[in-house]
This record gives sequence, C-alpha cells and structure tokens, in this order.
Amino acid sequence: MTSITAHLLVLFRRDLRCLMREVEAFPDDATLWRTLPGIANSAGNLALHVTGNLRHFVGTVLGGTGYVRQRDLEFSTREGTRAEVVAGLEAALAEVEACLPALRAEVLAAPYPVAVGGHRPATGLLLVHLETHLAFHLGQAGYLRRALTGVAGATEPMGIPDDGNAAGV
Repeated sequence: MTSITAHLLVLFRRDLRCLMREVEAFPDDATLWRTLPGIANSAGNLALHVTGNLRHFVGTVLGGTGYVRQRDLEFSTREGTRAEVVAGLEAALAEVEACLPALRAEVLAAPYPVAVGGHRPATGLLLVHLETHLAFHLGQAGYLRRALTGVAGATEPMGIPDDGNAAGV
C-alpha cells in the first residue's frame, strides 16, 4: 500500500465511522429523514449519497465490485431505518478497505478510469476529492442532527491516532 492510500484509508475509516455514529444518534428513524426550511437533503439522504458515491467510484470503478448506483434514489428516498442506512455505510467502508490497499502508485498517478463531471483527474486526486466530499456531508449531517434535535455537540471526537491506525477511531 502506498503512503497516500494508507493515509486516505485512515481518513475514510474515521469519517465513515463518524457518519455511522451520526446516523445512529438520531432519536428515531423518522427524524433521520427530516429537514429544515431551506434544506433540501436530510441526513438520511446525505448518508445514502455518500454510500452510493463511494460504492460506485471506489467499489465498482476501481475495485470491480459490480455495485450499480441509483443516484436518484439517494436523494428521493424519504424513509428507511437507521440500521439500513448504517448497513449501507458499512458496505461502502468494506469496499474502500478492500480496494485502497491494492492500488499501486502507477494507478494513483494515472487518470481516473472514467470521466467524472467531464474530467479525468489523477486517480489519487479523485480519491482525495472523495474523502473531502465525505467529510463535507458528514459535517452537514451532524449540523442537521443538532439543529433538528436541539442536542448540542458532536457524537465523539474525530482525532487521528498517532500510529495512523484508524481501527479505534
């Protein structure tokens, strides 16, 4: 495994686990799908979007899993259990954990295998983008949970272990 994939794996593990905790922290399944005025996507939709995004761009394109993304459903779904949403995030994490260690430096430096938004950035750069995209939606979900429930604070700290091992994060 390259150093960049090792570092990215630490962050993907941390942020996906944090998003799982955010989803589980909602007081009930219905609240996971609520929004506030001016907010289009619920935390449930954000979690489904992250799941579909990673399972497609990492799992299918880089890992060959065969997952078929249904992007429209990521945003149109308005119900489901917290356990179902977490299970999807766990599947995304498993695919990231299986794929990233196998990526060689030549693959990371090469253009991403398919165009994304009309562009083919280096695969390593696209992976950094996918992690920042995840982190952005994690923040949105946490903020929305706090606004909807009135419960302040994060679910847990989001540190990076000194040894770079995200097993405990």
